[in-house]
Amino acid sequence: MKQQLVIVESPAKAKTIEKFLGKDFKVLSSFGHVRDLPKKGLNIDVADNFKPTYAVSPDKTKVIRELKSAVANSSDIWLASDEDREGEAIAWHLANALKLDINKTKRIVFHEITKTALEKALQHPRTIDINLVNAQQARRILDRLVGYELSPVLWKKIRTGLSAGRVQSVSVRLIVEREREIKDFESASYYKVSALFKGDNGEVLANLDKNIDSLEDAKKFLECLNDSIFTVSSVSKKPGKRNSSPPFTTSTLQQEASRKFGYSPRQTMSLAQRLYESGHITYMRTDSTTLSSLALEMANNYIVNNFGKEYSNQTQYKTKNDSAQEAHEAIRPTDFNNESISGEEQQKKLYKLIWERALASQMAPAQVERTELKIDISNSKNYFLAKGEVLVFPGFYKVYGNIKDDTILPPIKEGEKLDLIESTANEAFSKPPARYSEASLVKKLEELGIGRPSTYAPTVSTIQTRGYVEKVDVEGKPKILKVLRLSNKVVSEEEEQVITGADKNKLVPTSVADVTTDFLTKYFADVLDYKFTAKVEDSFDKIADGKEDWVKMLDKFYSGFHPLVEKSGAATREEVSKAKHLGDDPKSGKPIIARFGRYGLMLQRGETESEEKPDFAPFPEGYTLDNIDLDAALIMFSLPRVVGKTKDGEEITANIGRFGPYIKVKSTFVSIKDNDPFKITLEEAQELYNQKLEQIANKYIAEFKSGIKIANGPYGPYITDGKKNARISKDTDPKTITEKEAAAILKNAPAKKKFKRKTKK
Repeated sequence: MKQQLVIVESPAKAKTIEKFLGKDFKVLSSFGHVRDLPKKGLNIDVADNFKPTYAVSPDKTKVIRELKSAVANSSDIWLASDEDREGEAIAWHLANALKLDINKTKRIVFHEITKTALEKALQHPRTIDINLVNAQQARRILDRLVGYELSPVLWKKIRTGLSAGRVQSVSVRLIVEREREIKDFESASYYKVSALFKGDNGEVLANLDKNIDSLEDAKKFLECLNDSIFTVSSVSKKPGKRNSSPPFTTSTLQQEASRKFGYSPRQTMSLAQRLYESGHITYMRTDSTTLSSLALEMANNYIVNNFGKEYSNQTQYKTKNDSAQEAHEAIRPTDFNNESISGEEQQKKLYKLIWERALASQMAPAQVERTELKIDISNSKNYFLAKGEVLVFPGFYKVYGNIKDDTILPPIKEGEKLDLIESTANEAFSKPPARYSEASLVKKLEELGIGRPSTYAPTVSTIQTRGYVEKVDVEGKPKILKVLRLSNKVVSEEEEQVITGADKNKLVPTSVADVTTDFLTKYFADVLDYKFTAKVEDSFDKIADGKEDWVKMLDKFYSGFHPLVEKSGAATREEVSKAKHLGDDPKSGKPIIARFGRYGLMLQRGETESEEKPDFAPFPEGYTLDNIDLDAALIMFSLPRVVGKTKDGEEITANIGRFGPYIKVKSTFVSIKDNDPFKITLEEAQELYNQKLEQIANKYIAEFKSGIKIANGPYGPYITDGKKNARISKDTDPKTITEKEAAAILKNAPAKKKFKRKTKK
């Protein structure tokens, strides 16, 4: 009897599903997409309704062959790829590649990999939803058109190898604009005033109801407190509550995993994917905050049994995004009784986070009692406020979140007079907008409606690998703050040094991001417009719902986009490179120009159009096109600097190159890493050069007449003939290897893989 064949996306998922379905079913994996637009060429016939030309991916020919064989020997075929648009497209491509009838082939989807969910899916199969397929096709084709036509423009005008994308370029723009906001921000100082009072039953710390703008006013205010009477004008006690957060969506999971564990969006999604495929959580790409009735019941039972009925508060959260297309339920554990899982530590931590958040969303709010004292000042219209808070009932805090320590105020009556012990006015500064972290960028994209759950992680990763953005630790700067203190009727002034502006793992744009964003914003305003990009996403949603024709949507977009590509050809390199004339060289009279070049920011002395070839110099560290000046530029033209000579009389020069500072002796380059090329001494340079010579001398352990050599490499000793390399096992002494043995090892070594530069058109 023939088995029934179920085709899923991943082998891990296949193993989990096969355990539930039993011997009557065979479960195989397609290993993701099997067909796509070939990498070379556009492969879209714009004139023929944007007809795409798909082909089986070269690395999937064997997979398709094996699946065809399995199809021929199966009684029924079930396409069970993921339930989002991408999964629907995979099912459609599989049907085409395996020559299955799209109108008859059974398509099943499930939000979780459990026996109950699988049995329900098998009882309610459907056919492939062509609307979902068309929504995915529209996204794929539109992004190919943008990338294919826009990237070559960037290669020609800015730098070879750059890429552009609808969501990618908008994300870079967000980071560039935020960095410019920070640079343009003018910080203003102000003073926060606090006071410590003594009452009949204890001490009270209170804050002034408003900040004071200047040092002089702060001094005057503290002095006026000397002759003031402080009266408690009101005591109010109010009950309050704190509600739990909804269960996770893709975006909020990425943000919280970043905040709590430092996971990147890509890392979080990789871990969540494995949790899903192992049957631990529901599908991890979702915009939805709703839970199924079964999940609500499971959570309620767990809460009542483990904490008591008073902790239960069954809640169905409404999804903010009405067009949420990715799923029908939030991310949650498949079984609330499983508080933890076994396995890899990172997966365990993420699972626990998902379990806690989903369970807490169904728990009662935390109850608090808030007390507020208003303290009037006889010599001022301002007043002090003291606030206290006591946790009365923990509610969802039993499972998720941090309970703050109670702030308890002593018993104080309305009308009570207080004695001032001390008051301070601490200087503070207004802060610029915060730089984006990976998590906060995802949050911003979601707020703007740009991208969808499946696109967040790859977008954040792509803008970094393409060199537009760097994730860095921002160093803080020391700042002197003034502190005014009123004690024993005397106002004193103190100073304290603090480090301000320090931050970790923030996204900072590179110079190429600045130049590219300005160019694209000028010539492709719509593509980089936030609202326009969000409207494109809305169009994909409408296509998925069958409310918009995908070909008409693409035609409307392309008819506006393509003319912009042609128009951008008029941009000059000088305009794009943001060339900035800093002044003239006092010695030669030639203009000194700062601009963006092939490898980033650079300095130029002389005009490109003149007969005499211009000189070039590296950009000084810490400067940008906005703050570079003539003096800083002229210093860089003093390179290469002659440091001195070697013992053999060879000249040693110091310079800065693409990969940092270096010294050079004849044709030998030596990296000087942390040394300053302007300050490195002759002794330091000679020592580094001698170390390099020693390294070169010790490179070859043995050299044979046949041309075979045994060499020391960065990853250990190896054998080479100049064309092919072979590793030497750790338990073999490379010095004992004979020429014959070396030749045999080299012969049996696998052939070197050909390097192919990856380019995204």
